[in-house]
Amino acid sequence: MNKSSILGLAVAATVLGLAVPALAEDVKLGILGDLTGPIESLAPPIVAGAQLAFDQVNAQGGILGGGKIVTITGDSACDPSVAGPAADKLVNTDQVTAIVGAFCTGATIGAATAAGIPGGVVQISPSASAPALTTLEDNDLVFRTTPSDAFQGVKLADLLTQKGIKDVAVTYVNNDYGKGLADVFVAQFTANGGTVSANVAHEDGKADYRAELGQLSSSGSQNLVILAYASGSGKTVLQQAIEGGEFTAFVGGDGMIGDDLVTGLDPAAVNGKIIATRAGAYTGASADAYKKLATDAGQDPAATYAPQAYDAAFLLALAVEKNGSAKREGLSAALREIASAPGEKILPGEWAKALELIKAGTDIDYDGAGGPADFDKAGDVDGIIVEVGVTDGKFVEVGPVK
Repeated sequence: MNKSSILGLAVAATVLGLAVPALAEDVKLGILGDLTGPIESLAPPIVAGAQLAFDQVNAQGGILGGGKIVTITGDSACDPSVAGPAADKLVNTDQVTAIVGAFCTGATIGAATAAGIPGGVVQISPSASAPALTTLEDNDLVFRTTPSDAFQGVKLADLLTQKGIKDVAVTYVNNDYGKGLADVFVAQFTANGGTVSANVAHEDGKADYRAELGQLSSSGSQNLVILAYASGSGKTVLQQAIEGGEFTAFVGGDGMIGDDLVTGLDPAAVNGKIIATRAGAYTGASADAYKKLATDAGQDPAATYAPQAYDAAFLLALAVEKNGSAKREGLSAALREIASAPGEKILPGEWAKALELIKAGTDIDYDGAGGPADFDKAGDVDGIIVEVGVTDGKFVEVGPVK
């Protein structure tokens, strides 16, 4: 073979090499959920909301050139001591790129400090609402798609004031969530002119809260605020308060909104007698888009924190695509880019549209099921708080709190 022939083959090989497309890249993403423990009844719809987003990405062209999102789920049990090892497995053994979760604030912080932050892994919690998350030193790695209890606590207090409730007794589960929400609620309720006749912390997991209930009822108020979890102390406190007959109205935050709370209780004791609040979905195109997607998938679009979980998952997928690889480096910056203006609006389910825009170098701005995902410096978002009550033994959304 002569020199010119060899040169021709080399050139041809080079051209062929350039023509070979990059191989599609699968991406491992974690869902760290509180599948057991005091919010286990709330967890399944939250996990399903996140998985719905990942499934839609895989069905609409995939990620990073046609790769698939591979989901790995861990259980953080609403407990920092469990969340740390669970996150360590996801981060260091499974080698996930990013994580949806955890769901409870303490578990989210435990997961982040033990493994997420040291590993450079972005976490987006759909439901960790305690103010403590705002001040976490997280290297811009921890975000949430639900508003802080610094907002929910104010709205809960305002709602009771609007309803003409002038005095309450408060008990809260003694952790970041319970204390954080109680502190904000009590401050706002008293600022509104209300009276907090008793404010008693309690430990989760006990079988008997009658001593605490005795202290609360002796204060004189017939309105009991329980800031705890539906599958944990919240259920036990409520049940024993009903048995004692000392209170006529019960009030709760988002952690109390779960089927477990009212299962087995006399409907007459809870129907129309429970007032609660949680993060809600905006009205408009993004909320309507998610409602249809969830309904078509056989999911309840109004399930507590399912919309926020969908948003967390969809945002992570968009950020990975924007970042251009399954690497962890640069993902936080990419997340902020796709979540905020300027950019062409992307709604829930519009993965194929987002894919083409990102490939073309066009800025995008995701508006989610829970509203715009405009993260502030701390990774927090604004939102709305809705009132929820119990009718015919089931939780029913009443409407936004003004």
